[in-house]
Amino acid sequence: MAKVLYITAHPHDDTQSYSMAVGKAFIDTYKETNPNDEVVNVDLYKENIPQIDVDVFSGWGKLQSGKGFEELSADEKAKVGRLSELCEQFISADKYVFVSPLWNFSFPPVLKAYIDSVSVAGKTFKYTEQGPVGLLTDKKALHIQARGGIYSEGPAAQMEMGHRYLNIMMQFYGVPSFEGLFVEGQAAMPDKAQEIKENAIARAKDLAHTF
Repeated sequence: MAKVLYITAHPHDDTQSYSMAVGKAFIDTYKETNPNDEVVNVDLYKENIPQIDVDVFSGWGKLQSGKGFEELSADEKAKVGRLSELCEQFISADKYVFVSPLWNFSFPPVLKAYIDSVSVAGKTFKYTEQGPVGLLTDKKALHIQARGGIYSEGPAAQMEMGHRYLNIMMQFYGVPSFEGLFVEGQAAMPDKAQEIKENAIARAKDLAHTF
């Protein structure tokens, strides 16, 4: 049995969002195909995702200096403890499905905060004399991303930084398999928006059978 984290970074649901609609089609089909797997929904707009701030840095500093967790302030405990929970949940999973829109050439800020929370030395990667080495070498990941324009080719491809960032981070963690499923062009070609959406949903369902 595999554990899948279904990580969504969109304030809207599948009735309003192209990425969420395609994500729902994927995860529903995945559940049907893999009924014994555990799927955990991580809605980043509903979860408590602390940003790395002064409390986090001070809390980490105290722990690194040898102080116990009980010696942290209430704010430090809440934030540092929550970051630890998120990281432990992340490394306990076998597969990751990220769902996000393309906003301003990247993704919503809450997804960056989440990636920060799981980027922990000794957990998702380690430092060696040869440089950092990823520790999640038995995982696989998928990114479902909706883009209003066309970013898969041409000059605009160099402006897309959301999927490319996740790709770099998955490599950093040592994740050997990272795929992208893109829904693009619906804003640029509104007359074809429904067709674009339906084609992406069909691709998502097909991919769910082999993920």
